[in-house]
Formats: sequence, structure tokens, C-alpha cells
Amino acid sequence: MGGIGVPELAIILVILLLLFGGKKLPGLASSIGTSLKEFRKATDDAEQDDAGEDAPSTSDPDAER
Repeated sequence: MGGIGVPELAIILVILLLLFGGKKLPGLASSIGTSLKEFRKATDDAEQDDAGEDAPSTSDPDAER
């Protein structure tokens, strides 16, 4: 019970070609790639923000008053 193999990917590609056609498929793939890139960037930024909040403060609490 492994992951998706070559035969499964071929079937998915054929279904996508039937649904969207050959002309629209490159644009669809490009927009999906752009969306994934922005999603990864947003999650990386959120992880960095969370890591910054968890870091102990080195400033003197009395100095902030």
C-alpha cells in the first residue's frame, strides 16, 4: 500500500486532459504552482513569527515601563 505510482499519475493526467483540454492545462498547472509557492511562503513566515514569539525576552521588564 504505497503512494501514487506511474499508472495512477497517467490516469489522473488523462482525466485532467478530458476535463480541461490541452490548451487550458498549462495555465491551470501554472496557477496551481503559484498558489503552492505562496502558501509555502505564508506558512514559513507564520512559523518564523511563532518561533520569534516563543523566544525568551532578554530585555529588562522594568525598562519597558
